[in-house]
Amino acid sequence: MNKNKKPLHKQDLNFVFEKKNFIVMGIGLAVIALGFILMAGGGSDDPNVFNPEIYSPRRIRLAPALVLLGFAIEVYAILLNPRK
Repeated sequence: MNKNKKPLHKQDLNFVFEKKNFIVMGIGLAVIALGFILMAGGGSDDPNVFNPEIYSPRRIRLAPALVLLGFAIEVYAILLNPRK
């Protein structure tokens, strides 16, 4: 065992992300989850019956846009420097 080692203190720990990064990441994950929730459903119980609800604007335009927006928020959260 090396006796020259110092015990780790709170000042010695340098994390890459800070609280602000994690908050923005949580918001991004919530937006992605909302997009996937809005995309769900619209199927038919009977495979011989067509349900046109699957092509609603909510599933075709809104939900994928929310998922892409959520991924953009995640990228921003990773690149965010809270010290500035």
